[in-house]
Amino acid sequence: MFARMKWSRGHQSKDVEDRRGQKASGARAAKVGGAGAIVAVIVALIAQATGVDVSGMLGLGGSSGGGSSSTSTSGGGAPGGDEPTPSETQIDPKTDPDAELKSFIGFVLDDIQDTFEALFRAQGKTYRRAKLVLFTEEVDTGCGLSSSAIGPFYCPPDEKAYIDFSFYRALRDQLGAPGDFAQAYVMAHEIGHHLQTVLGISEKVHRQTLKDKSRENELSIRQELQADCFAGVWAHSTKKRDVLDRGDIEESVTAAAQIGDDRLQKMSGRKVNPETWTHGSSAQRVKWFRIGMEKGTLEACDTFAAEQP
Repeated sequence: MFARMKWSRGHQSKDVEDRRGQKASGARAAKVGGAGAIVAVIVALIAQATGVDVSGMLGLGGSSGGGSSSTSTSGGGAPGGDEPTPSETQIDPKTDPDAELKSFIGFVLDDIQDTFEALFRAQGKTYRRAKLVLFTEEVDTGCGLSSSAIGPFYCPPDEKAYIDFSFYRALRDQLGAPGDFAQAYVMAHEIGHHLQTVLGISEKVHRQTLKDKSRENELSIRQELQADCFAGVWAHSTKKRDVLDRGDIEESVTAAAQIGDDRLQKMSGRKVNPETWTHGSSAQRVKWFRIGMEKGTLEACDTFAAEQP
């Protein structure tokens, strides 16, 4: 039995847009990040073997990855992209099977952003709050039309994170990472990408990638590991405030390890090839999450300065 993070049930976040049950217009095609054809094959094989599409976790426009376009669902980009008008959910709150999960994710989102807002304030900086969009199957974003198949992702132009709750079921059932703090880790990772947008890091990575395409995967890995480290900084805060139950940290560490590029390549039946990685190995992801959790500062998360991330 996994641990349960302490949280306020019934919480409603003003930063959550619930578009579940709404159909996307499909007016614009999504631009996919630069993971390459080899990774696409890996994604297809994993989907065939496990029944879950992990393209987002491998940088194909999903859970963030250093995209090659300023409008890509991850990596580089700046605020201000054209975005659709959000619609209200068509899910009846009285019969919503995911009502408690929605409340939990809203609580986590607010706790993460309150934590980072306080860290920014202490440094004399201004934090812009991101929005979280809940959707089913497809969604219109500031980065174009996207699908639940790519998993959770963050879109820099509209400064919103997106998730279909089916990902959490896949995380538990197919990827072996159950528990509510594993779910919270995923959300903290995506908001970590929002920090990179607010701090101008994503734009710098985007410019460096355009300047030297040979560094694209390396920069993507460093950017992903930094988002893991930022998630660890939030975990450090929850531990200090006694928000965690016994076993919560282990859940997040398990989640980080289960979505390492090397493990996903093994799951696909292919040879582990670091040259194709975009998010880092399981060991790297766990390492940087732990660094953030132990140090508790954004400054400790400079993966770009590390000789070996």
